[in-house]
Formats: sequence, structure tokens, C-alpha cells
Amino acid sequence: MIYDIKMILKTLILILKTSEPVKEDASKLRGYIGNEFKDYPILHHHMEEAGYIYSYPKVQYKIIGGTPVIVGIEEGRDVLKKISDNITELLLGHNTYRIENIQMNQRNAEFGDCRKNHHYKFLTPWLALNPDNYQNFEKIVDWKERKIFLNRILVGNILSMCKGLNFMVDRRLCVHSHLENVNAMYKGVTHIGFMGEFRVNFKIPDFLGIGKGVSQGFGSVVMKES
Repeated sequence: MIYDIKMILKTLILILKTSEPVKEDASKLRGYIGNEFKDYPILHHHMEEAGYIYSYPKVQYKIIGGTPVIVGIEEGRDVLKKISDNITELLLGHNTYRIENIQMNQRNAEFGDCRKNHHYKFLTPWLALNPDNYQNFEKIVDWKERKIFLNRILVGNILSMCKGLNFMVDRRLCVHSHLENVNAMYKGVTHIGFMGEFRVNFKIPDFLGIGKGVSQGFGSVVMKES
């Protein structure tokens, strides 16, 4: 018998209630918090000696329905707890937002492959395509083949996330999805993103991101009720 193999991730979801809905994107939120708390490289993914930190981000910034959300994973959770009392306003672009309330949700969340399929939806666009696989995607005419192509990328993104979180997957992951194309602005360039839902035999904690641009809020998922 193959048992479910999971790890427990310590996560924290910091929801910032602002004086008015935030108009800017998550990259502005990331830039502001990273600049305000420069002593914590995990917040901005840069180190003076090493440059950019290339790993699965342990702190992820999101703007969901005009509400800023910051997610901390493992050591990222500890850092967010330390700085949360010092976040009193957000200076994003030309706008200043007063923080009226901070909601902090700490969880010990299951993460890992399992026998049962779980149903997820994307809260923010999933950036699946890089320059190489974009060309391959565009050549595919049949919608079923496109769906298979995207499902393979999604599996690959989940495996990359596992590698960044030091988790070994011991079974084959199977994805079934229903996705639609959307335009998404990332690093000042318009990309094709995807919104929709998918099922996979894997447990992903709510608000974690998959794919490109995770630290800036892309590819954020939540589990749907069965």
C-alpha cells in the first residue's frame, strides 16, 4: 500500500486592511516592504554578496481584490511576525495607504503528494509560459493538445516548488484543468497568463504561488470545497 507522504509547512497569511482599496500591483508592495526592512533579505530576495536569491520565495506578495496579502513560509513566517507591528502605512507609487487593521492567520499546513485529488482555483494569473515553451504552445492548434501541454507544465511547476521546499515527491502527479487565457503584466511586459481551476493528487496550502513571478503574487491558489 502506498501511503500519503506529506510535510507540514509553517505558514502565515498577513492580510493588510487599508484605508482604501490598493490600485497598484504586488510588485510595488514587494518593493516597499523590501526597502523598509532591508535587513531581512528574505523579504526582497537580494543579498549584497550573492545578488539575487534564486529559490522558491518564502515570502510572497499579493494584491487580491484591492487587498494586500503577504504570505510567509517557514522562516518567512517568523520574519513577518517580527515586522508586522511596524507596518503602519504603504507608500505605493504616488499613493499612500493607511493600515487600519492587520489580520494574521498562522497555519501548520499539509504539503505533499497524496492518493486523493484536490481541487484548486487560481486567485491570480498563472504564468506558465517562458520564451521557449511559448513558441511550442503557439504551434499547437488542437485545444486538447494545448490542455495536455499546460497540464505538463503545471506538474513541472509543482515539482519545482517541491524542490525549493526540500520535499521529495514519490508518486506520479496527474493534473486535470480548466483554464482560460488572460493578459498579465509582469516586469513591465504583457504576458499570457491563465486563470481557472485544476485538480491534482497533491496538497498545496492556500495562497501559495505556482510558476513564474511567485514573489510578486502570480499563480496563487486556494483549495476549493469538494
